[in-house]
Amino acid sequence: MASYVGVDLGATNVRAVVGDERAQIRGRAASSTPEGPTGIDVTEAVLDVTRAACDDAGVDPETVAAAGVASIGPLDLAEGLIDGPANFPDSVGQVPLTGPLSELLGTDEVHLHNDTVAGVIGERFHSDRNPDDMVYLTISSGIGAGVCVDGNVLEGWDGNAGEVGHDIVDPAGAMTCGCGRDGHWEAYCSGDNIPRYARHLHEAESVDTDLPVGDDGFGAPEVFDARGDDPLADLTLDRVRQWNLIGMTNLVHSYAPLVVFVGGSVALHNPEEVVDPLRDGLAESVFTNVPDIQLTTMGDDVVVKGALASALTDGTGDRSQMQA
Repeated sequence: MASYVGVDLGATNVRAVVGDERAQIRGRAASSTPEGPTGIDVTEAVLDVTRAACDDAGVDPETVAAAGVASIGPLDLAEGLIDGPANFPDSVGQVPLTGPLSELLGTDEVHLHNDTVAGVIGERFHSDRNPDDMVYLTISSGIGAGVCVDGNVLEGWDGNAGEVGHDIVDPAGAMTCGCGRDGHWEAYCSGDNIPRYARHLHEAESVDTDLPVGDDGFGAPEVFDARGDDPLADLTLDRVRQWNLIGMTNLVHSYAPLVVFVGGSVALHNPEEVVDPLRDGLAESVFTNVPDIQLTTMGDDVVVKGALASALTDGTGDRSQMQA
């Protein structure tokens, strides 16, 4: 029985799974993602988790047939690495991935994708319809999208297609994104930036609040938990809904998906504040077909399952391309 590996390298956690020819998971492992001090330290964490997942499945790593890797960016597909991951120390620099994994697993079949691209591969693979036109949107610590158009998963020449979190939704640029640019979708609506946006609104519009906006540990969950009870929480979430709708409208007009699956920790924990407003408001903001908008049914596993599906389908998510 052939074995396949899927790896999900995120800013917070790195996870790996080992599956069989039908994408049934036989082993898994996870650990925290180190923030350096160098890129090699991140690479070693990926290799350690991959070894642990193989051990959990009772599989010799050198017998793995193929692997898929879903990663934060920006990517350099030609070199098979991350080139200066955002929000990491500058000392991290480059993070080699495909070469070291290929050496560990004894296979040249290692497919590297942006994490949201892996998400759309996973959604396509596991969908009852295996649709050719679809989007996976993640709203988490960052925002991004994986897109499939006419059966083609869009990667971009360098692997960085789908960075929609860096689309400009606010030309006034009141908020600065983690990438250093102003007015990006992610700067207002990601889990990392919602508390920053609440602080900005508190100062700019003098909104009364009981939220601990001055605390270092102030986070997005506290904003969501206070909805309906706190004026600043309500204002912040109302604005977040508006920015999300603008971002989704641009996404739909750009790619004309039939279905959009939404995932990521912010959406998964707050679907009534994130997914429902998109579903309810999109018809009034788009000129073209209104897609079916659904919360992902795979939860936190969507990206790692997409990486596994990539290994099985030569990077497409199309079940007709499954390896024999």
